[in-house]
Amino acid sequence: MVLADLGRKLTTALRSLGNSPVINEDVLKKCLMDVQRALLEADVNIKLVKQLTDGVKKQIDLDNIGTGLNKRRVIQTAVYKELCRICDPGVKPWKPTKGRSSVIMFVGLQGSGKTTSCIKLAYHYQKKGWKTAVVCADTFRAGAYDQVKQNCTKARIPFYGSLTEPDPAAIAYDGVEIFKKEKFDIIIVDTSGRHKQEDSLFEEMLQVNNAVEPDNIIFVMDASIGQACESQAKAFKDQVDVGSVIITKLDSHAKGGGALSAIAATQSPIVFIGTGEHIDELEPFETTKFIRKLLNMGDIEGLIDKVNQLKLEDNEDLKKNLQKGRFTLRDMYEQFQNILKMGPFNQIMGMIPGFNDFMNKGHEQESTKRLRKLMCIMDSMSEEELDSPEGHKLFKNNDDGSRRLRRVARGSGSSPKEVFELIDQYQKFAQMVKKMGGMGLFKNGDLSKNMNMQQMNQINGHMAKMMDPRVLQQMGGMDGLKKMMQQFNQSDGSGRPGRGGMGGLGALGGLNFK
Repeated sequence: MVLADLGRKLTTALRSLGNSPVINEDVLKKCLMDVQRALLEADVNIKLVKQLTDGVKKQIDLDNIGTGLNKRRVIQTAVYKELCRICDPGVKPWKPTKGRSSVIMFVGLQGSGKTTSCIKLAYHYQKKGWKTAVVCADTFRAGAYDQVKQNCTKARIPFYGSLTEPDPAAIAYDGVEIFKKEKFDIIIVDTSGRHKQEDSLFEEMLQVNNAVEPDNIIFVMDASIGQACESQAKAFKDQVDVGSVIITKLDSHAKGGGALSAIAATQSPIVFIGTGEHIDELEPFETTKFIRKLLNMGDIEGLIDKVNQLKLEDNEDLKKNLQKGRFTLRDMYEQFQNILKMGPFNQIMGMIPGFNDFMNKGHEQESTKRLRKLMCIMDSMSEEELDSPEGHKLFKNNDDGSRRLRRVARGSGSSPKEVFELIDQYQKFAQMVKKMGGMGLFKNGDLSKNMNMQQMNQINGHMAKMMDPRVLQQMGGMDGLKKMMQQFNQSDGSGRPGRGGMGGLGALGGLNFK
C-alpha cells in the first residue's frame, strides 16, 4: 500500500490517545513525538516535520477546549489537517481543455519511472475519452524508443519517435506538430532523464522546452531517493516552470516521505501517484483522500466512484434478474470481471476503512489469484450450469452432481473440493439476492433508498456469513460491516445521498469471497 509503514505508525501514534484515561499536555507531547518519529523515519524533511507539530500545537489548547468536545478527536483532526497542508501547496493543478491540443512535457531523474508514467497518463486520459499521443524525445537512454513503441502499441496509443535523429528538440517539435495537425487533445512529450549536476542535459531540457512550448511541465519524482528529492526538485524548478508532480514507486518503498518534502521545494501540486508497474496503476491524487487512506480512514466515496465508472446500470439482464431475486453463476462471473476492472486490489481495499493493514502485497496477490481461479472454474461449466437460476442444485444432486463436480474440476485443473466451495459461496450469495428481491429492495437496478434498519441488518447478516472471518475481524466485526454498508448506501461519490446500486453490492460482496 501507499506509504504503508508510515500510515501504520501514524495510526498507532494517534490510537495511543484512546489508551490514555486523561488527555493532558504530557499525553499530547508523547503523541506528537511519535508522529514526528514516524515522519522522520519516512524521510520527511525535518523542517516540514517541525512545521507540522508547531501547527498542531497552535490549533490545540487543552485547557480551553469546550466542554462536550472530544479532546482525542480534536487532536486527531489537527494532525489530519496539518498532514493535508504538507501535501497541498495551495496551487490548483493544470487541466487540459477540450477542443484544443495541449502539450505536456515530462522531466525527471534517470530511472524515476518517467517513460512509464508518460504512457500511464496517456492511457488514463484515453480511458476518459481524450485523444492522446506520446512523443519520445529521449535520445540519451538506450532502449527508450523501443519501450515507448512496445507499451504504446499494447495500449493502442499513437506515438512518434526516431532512431536516427540525434536532436531531441527536433524530434519533440516534429512529433508535436504532427499530432497537432491531426487534432489530438493531449500530446505527451517524454524527455531524457537528467541530474542536477549534468549541465549539458539541463541545457538540452531547455531546448526541448523552447521547441514545444508545453502547456504543463510534470516533474516525475522517485519516492525511493528519500531526502535527495527536495534538492533535485528545486534544481528542476529553477530551470523550467514545473507545474505538476507525479510521485512514483510509492508501492515498493516505505520511505516515501522525501517525495512529500519536495512539494515545498516546487510549490507544485501532486497530480498522480504511481502505485505499481502496470499501465492502470496510476492513481489521481487528492490530498484529503490520500491522507485519509494514509491514516487508515478509508475512501468510501472513491470506491463508489470506481463502481460507478463500470456503468453496471447498462446491464439490463442483470437488472431484471436482481429485481426478480435471481442470481446465476454467469451473473457472479460478470461481477468478478467487474471487480478486476476496478483496478489493483491494493487500491480497492485501501478505500475501505481499516483495510490498509490487512491488504498488504501478499494478501493482494492471494486475493487476485483466488478470483482468477474461481473464474477459471466457471469457464469449465456448461451453458446450462451458468444460466440456471438455481445452479447450485445441479451440483448437489447425488450422482449427477458428483459427475458435474469431477468434470468441472478436470476441465479447470482444480479439485472437486474447490469446485464445491465455489458452488457453496454462490449459493449463499444467490440466497441473499433472492431475499433482497423478495423485500423489493431493487428498484431500476439500484438499492431502494427507503431501506429500513431491519432490512439493513438482515443484509449485513447474510454478507457476514459470506466473508472470510479475517476480513470481518479487520472491519471491526458486524458493527464495522454495518457502518461501511451505511456509508456505501448513503453516498454517490459526490457527498449526496444516493446509490449503493446493484453493482456496488455485488462488487463489495465479491471482494470478500473466501
